[in-house]
Amino acid sequence: MRALSVVTMTAVCLAFAGLLGLAVWHIAGSPAPVNLPGLLAENLDASGVEHPITAVLLNFRSYDTLLEIGVLVIAGIAGISMAKTTSLEDPDLRTSDSLLYALQRWFVPLMLVLAGYLLWAGSDRPGGAFQAGAVLAASGVMMRLGGIPMDFLRPGVLLRLGLALGFTVFLLVAVASALAGEAFLAYPAGFAKPLILVIETVLTFSIAMVLLALFVSAPVNRAQEPEEGEHE
Repeated sequence: MRALSVVTMTAVCLAFAGLLGLAVWHIAGSPAPVNLPGLLAENLDASGVEHPITAVLLNFRSYDTLLEIGVLVIAGIAGISMAKTTSLEDPDLRTSDSLLYALQRWFVPLMLVLAGYLLWAGSDRPGGAFQAGAVLAASGVMMRLGGIPMDFLRPGVLLRLGLALGFTVFLLVAVASALAGEAFLAYPAGFAKPLILVIETVLTFSIAMVLLALFVSAPVNRAQEPEEGEHE
């Protein structure tokens, strides 16, 4: 049985190596490769945004981004389903740390403003929904560590809406474009920028919600240090 397994795995590896070699040979014998940076620069004006990365993520390769958001939503749902608490909000988490309280008063509003700036700046400079969502989630982590109540983390409509809103709006835009006779996720002429802005806005909240849900639903090690004398 062991010999059969070794032979099978060897055959699979050889077949995979053969297919990979064939693909490399085909690429080497094909015409000159497409100049992707030049092609992107030529079509950047039609993308609706001015930053090439945003244009690739939300226009030219938006299908990949849609699948990535779907994976994030599934990860968030899986994390919540495996949580051992009935609510993602921990009402027993309180702090009397005056330094953390002062940091919350100053940093949470600044982080919210920074998230909004990153979202808006993504159209023509580094930024976008992923960066803004990460900053927004970090502000939520700080609020949770400070014991600030977050009702939207309780099981209910707000939690489900927050997790699925970005992916749902993204998918609706894709389906609407297909029903209108365009290609899947092909924005109508003149509507690329507003649609991308709407998608990025809802994606920011969904990404932040997924990251925050994964953080608060992670298992916590509540083991205490052994008291003196227990080892004796």
